[in-house]
Amino acid sequence: MKTYDIVVLGGGPGGYVAAIKAAQNNLKVALVEKEVVGGICLNHGCIPTKTLLKNAKVYKTLNHAKDYGVTIDGNIGFDWTQMLKRKNLVVKKLTTGVAGLLKKNGVEVFNGLGKVVAKNKVEVNGETLECKNLILATGASPIVPPIDGLKDAYEKGFARTSREMLQIEEAPKNLVIIGGGVIGVEFATIFSSLGSKVTIIEKLDGIVPMMDDDIRTQYTKILKREGIEIFVNAEVKAVKGKDVVYLLDGKEEKVKADSILVSVGMKANSQGLEALNLKMERGAIVTDERLKTSVPNVYAIGDVNGKYMLAHVASHEGIVAVENILGHDKKMNYNRMPNAVYGSPEIASVGYTEKELKEKGITYKASTFPLLASGKALADNEKDGFVKLLVSDKYKEILGAHILAYNASDLIAELGVTMELEGTAYEVANTVHPHPTLSEVIMEAAHGAVDKPIHI
Repeated sequence: MKTYDIVVLGGGPGGYVAAIKAAQNNLKVALVEKEVVGGICLNHGCIPTKTLLKNAKVYKTLNHAKDYGVTIDGNIGFDWTQMLKRKNLVVKKLTTGVAGLLKKNGVEVFNGLGKVVAKNKVEVNGETLECKNLILATGASPIVPPIDGLKDAYEKGFARTSREMLQIEEAPKNLVIIGGGVIGVEFATIFSSLGSKVTIIEKLDGIVPMMDDDIRTQYTKILKREGIEIFVNAEVKAVKGKDVVYLLDGKEEKVKADSILVSVGMKANSQGLEALNLKMERGAIVTDERLKTSVPNVYAIGDVNGKYMLAHVASHEGIVAVENILGHDKKMNYNRMPNAVYGSPEIASVGYTEKELKEKGITYKASTFPLLASGKALADNEKDGFVKLLVSDKYKEILGAHILAYNASDLIAELGVTMELEGTAYEVANTVHPHPTLSEVIMEAAHGAVDKPIHI
């Protein structure tokens, strides 16, 4: 029987980062992964969708070449097969890189389905691995809700989750998306940009419900302007042949589809962990701020703990879990975890929304600055969006930041660092931002938080 300091179950962005971090600290580590290292994010999620979003944006830009004084003779088309090929090449390069990093750091990788038989024992491929500490990083799987006819449509390949949609043989002419969360709107952007007729049906009162309300409102307008139909407060009741039947304002409506994307959420992968008798809540493993579970020396990171189903959060949880195993007292601060939606434009946020601040009774000031007043945004012909800072009323400490803009996901880190340093809008406003850059909109919003913006 092989013995390790840590066995990590699951090789996604949480698991492989935890394994590497532990190995870097001279711990003997085993990683168990049933598929390819990199998990859902690298293989079937974050990276493949971002690759296809870039493909789609290039195609869309070429179709508006005249706006930039560029003339193109002949028709502009796209080759979906080549787009998938590029996506697969990017994925392969990254997963090969992760495998190389694990090997370089001395992590022993076991390819197979792991089963936990005790808090310090994992079985894989007929072999038992013994460990002092166990990190569960088993991820999550898409939910297919019990809608009449949907299971049958899924089994026939007419309805797909995000994983299958990334392998679809051709772009659908009519795509119906059940669920207006992050996954739903990203796929809506991809296929709408390629000319598909896209319809989003969302049960709640709006799309991307975790985002700030002002962002959601403006983003919805942009998607509708791009030709995407969005029905909110609408509940899908059945799939009948090619018809998706839904209830809206008390009336039964239907829309035709060539393909259906099911993106209503994820469920934690907790199979094979029954022997641990872990404390669970809504199907996810309960963890504290140190990622400890109800069982000593067992940690749970990433989607399986149900806190924030985001790859970068899983990676940070992996590092925090290892730090605690090493005897350092490290905690997660989930309020400082950034979030992003990779549409066109993008959305990025960190900290509280206005709604959350009001619910908590925290006094604050909101400052916004539009991209229309940014020279760089105008030069790039990317005028949609704004930045919104939420600061404490007295000291102007950054409580939340919300950005709707191209490259928003790259801009948000500045505000995350500011929050980590417990910084204020004064520091952001006094930081000279190079001109012309999109980052200036953050500086302008900071000026607005402490006094008034300059360029509006």
